[in-house]
Amino acid sequence: MIELINLTKRFGEDIVAVNNVNLQVKEGKIFGFLGPNGAGKTTTINMMVGLSIPTSGKVIIDGLDIEKYPVQVKKNIGFVPDEPLIFEKITGIVYLNFICDVFEVPLEDRKRRGSWLIKMFKLEKAINDPILTYSHGMKQKLALIAALIHEPKNWILDEPIVGLDPESAFILKNLMKKHASNGNTVFFSTHIMEIAEKICDEIAIIDKGSIVFQGTIEELRQLRGNKSLEQLFLEVTKSESKKVDFSYLD
Repeated sequence: MIELINLTKRFGEDIVAVNNVNLQVKEGKIFGFLGPNGAGKTTTINMMVGLSIPTSGKVIIDGLDIEKYPVQVKKNIGFVPDEPLIFEKITGIVYLNFICDVFEVPLEDRKRRGSWLIKMFKLEKAINDPILTYSHGMKQKLALIAALIHEPKNWILDEPIVGLDPESAFILKNLMKKHASNGNTVFFSTHIMEIAEKICDEIAIIDKGSIVFQGTIEELRQLRGNKSLEQLFLEVTKSESKKVDFSYLD
């Protein structure tokens, strides 16, 4: 289970990127984290995985505070950042072996799991090539494989589908569903409302650093009416008032 307790991140005196966020993500759930650009999604996720220290508040994963037990917690996290930042001067297979060394994955397990994931995401022909020759989508696939190869209980994915081709996106969505059905946790951010609507058990919407809704999509519809998640999202974040007028193109 993932818990965020009064989580706050300030930059300087005036900028509050994340403001007193409280969330609870139970095991066996796919949890969608939605919000406009600049709402605080990535800042929140960076605190969840230990890349950024909260100004105040706590991140508790499987009962452990990540600030107090960073190594133990990170062993049970599979993290994909919003940009696939990978060592580009080495080959894909060397990078995966490095990740496996970090997470102390036994040789037989890394062969079994790695071979399966590489084949699943169709990187067999490129896995021995330097990463700098990869397209953005191939780097995203490699980042996903690296995040999942140690079989972590908690997947924390920041815009994981951006850059993926339709087949790989379909594969990832099915992997997320299977992971949750096995009693594990998937926490992911996305701008693609159709995907969130189809696969999320629960969602949270963050706007201007604060949570403006948390619950099921059905609960949101009960509050706002029987509309698409895209329409509901725009209403909750008041984004409709910010739309640009394109009538001059008519």
